[in-house]
Amino acid sequence: MPDQERVIRIRRPYLDLIAAGTKTIEVRVGYPGMRKIHPGQLLVFESGDARYRTRVTEVVEYPSFDEMLDAEDLEAIGSEGMSRAELLAACREIYPLEKERLGVLAIHLRLAP
Repeated sequence: MPDQERVIRIRRPYLDLIAAGTKTIEVRVGYPGMRKIHPGQLLVFESGDARYRTRVTEVVEYPSFDEMLDAEDLEAIGSEGMSRAELLAACREIYPLEKERLGVLAIHLRLAP
C-alpha cells in the first residue's frame, strides 16, 4: 500500500521559503510521529489556506540543534542571510530544551508536482 500524503502545519514565513524552493530542509524534533517520516514520502506543508507538496529526499538525525547546524546547509534551513546564532534562536524559540532532547531531525525536501 503506497504512503498517503502527510500534512504538517508550519509557520507562514517558512512555508513561503519552501514555496520559493529556498528552504529545502525542515527541522523538527524526534516526536514518535516525526520519526516515521522517510525518504520518498510526500509531505504537504500548510499554513492557513496555503499548501505545498514536497517529497522527502533524506532524513538525518542529530542529538542537538547545535550539531545539526554544524552539519547542514544553513541557508537551506532558514532565510538567506540568517546567521547560525539566529537559526539556533529560532529553533529554540519553537522547541524548548526538553523537546530538543528528543533528538533533532533534518528533513531534506524538494517541491513535488
